Amino acid sequence: MKIVSTFDELAATPFADGVNALCWSRPLTGDFAALVAALGPVANIIPLDAARLPSLSLDVSARAAADFLLADQQRLRALGLSPNLDCIAAYPRDDSGSAVPIDVYSFHADSATVPTDTWLCTYFGAPSEGLRNEDALRCVDVPATRAALLAEFGGADDADFRTYLADQCYDLHYDTLPGAQPYSFGVGALWRIAVEYPGSPVPPCIHRAPATAPVDPPRLLLIS
Repeated sequence: MKIVSTFDELAATPFADGVNALCWSRPLTGDFAALVAALGPVANIIPLDAARLPSLSLDVSARAAADFLLADQQRLRALGLSPNLDCIAAYPRDDSGSAVPIDVYSFHADSATVPTDTWLCTYFGAPSEGLRNEDALRCVDVPATRAALLAEFGGADDADFRTYLADQCYDLHYDTLPGAQPYSFGVGALWRIAVEYPGSPVPPCIHRAPATAPVDPPRLLLIS
């Protein structure tokens, strides 16, 4: 990963020489806890957009937090991106019973068919976590897991099976190797991370949503 000092540097720095995660660490401005409290109870996910944030009844500090969120959205939109801002208490869990759960609580890589990247920032609550590529092994490359997926598929370990793994996104999810130390994306830092796509110059950045308990506060997350 590489730390940068400005938004412009974050946007312009290419992924190269094995660097697949860029981080702009900056202080937050405003009371994000008060902003979350103003939203009321959050059961799952509440989308926050440019129309909803100004309509909230907020004190000066919480309004400063809302303005900070809107400024980040404007920065990304100026790059032609479509950022989503959500207040999240819980994501859907994969309850399919598959050998490889494919929800966002699992370490995974984002993928695309064309060159792109992922931007994200946690403003409040538990932040996302990353896993260095050398500390990760694709779930489909773990012999016992691959055997279980093959049993689910009901065929031979051939090209059709590999297509099945890709279609189900199983090949985008990772196990941690012994001794692996996941790292925190932190609160307030704006990240740009590499995505898996044909011809990418670097491996994708492996990451996951934090598996927080229900008593933990909801998180404010921007992602694009």
